[in-house]
Amino acid sequence: MSLKIEIYTDGACSGNPGKGGYGIVMKVPEKNYEKRYSQGFRLTTNNRMELLAVITALEKLKSTENDIHIYTDSKYVVDAIQKKWLQSWMKIGFKNKKNPDLWKRMIPLLKEHKTTFHWVKGHAGHLENEICDQLAVKAAQTEPLLIDAFFENQKDGGLFDK
Repeated sequence: MSLKIEIYTDGACSGNPGKGGYGIVMKVPEKNYEKRYSQGFRLTTNNRMELLAVITALEKLKSTENDIHIYTDSKYVVDAIQKKWLQSWMKIGFKNKKNPDLWKRMIPLLKEHKTTFHWVKGHAGHLENEICDQLAVKAAQTEPLLIDAFFENQKDGGLFDK
C-alpha cells in the first residue's frame, strides 16, 4: 500500500556564505506520524542548505513505493526540478554550475522516488515551513557544526584539508 509522505524543508545561513543549517519535518498524515531533523554547518550557503535538506529527507526514506510531496520555499530547488534546469545541467556536466556535488547526490534519489515538488512562500505563516526555518536557524547556531567539505575546499581552491 502506497502512502503519501509530506516532506517540508528549509535552509538557513547567517551570512551567505556563513554558518548554516537545514530543518526537515516529515509527515505521514494517514498514520498521524511526524519526524523532525536538523543539522548545522560551520561554513556553507543558503542554497546548499536548501538542497541538503531535501537530499537528507529523501535519504531517510525506507521505501521507494510511496508518493513523496516536498514542500520548500526555495525557488532554486523547485525551479531546477520543475523547469528542467537540472536536466540541462546534467547534459553539460554541471560546467559552471553551483553545487554540483549536491545535485549529483540528488539525481539518483529523484529517480528512485516518486516526488512532487511544491513551492511555499517563506516567512508567510506556513506552519511547517516556519518550524523548518526555526530548526535550521537553531542548527546553524548549535555546536558541533559539521564541515561542508566540498564548499570549504572550493573556497580555498582545494589547497587545504579542513
